[in-house]
Amino acid sequence: MYAVVRSGGKQERVEPGATVLVERLAAPVGAEVELEPVLVVDGERVLATPAELAGARVTARVRGERLGPKIRGFTYKPKTNQRRRFGHRQRHTELEILEVRAG
Repeated sequence: MYAVVRSGGKQERVEPGATVLVERLAAPVGAEVELEPVLVVDGERVLATPAELAGARVTARVRGERLGPKIRGFTYKPKTNQRRRFGHRQRHTELEILEVRAG
């Protein structure tokens, strides 16, 4: 059984036992988190309407935090000798999916 959940503006396909990276969550390591906005649950039959998904839940355990890849940027304005380099690394939370429940 798998489900598609929304977390941090992105959608992830999750299954029990899988490990996924989502945008940073305010939860300590070892805490259990419920991902509620389930978009699709596929088991014996597909659940996709809001009425069918009302009771669907995905339970996950926080395994830790990691940094994403370094993003390097560069801006400049021609003829003025104005240049700027910048970088960014997004923080991610690593989740272990424990259970996918259909409503």
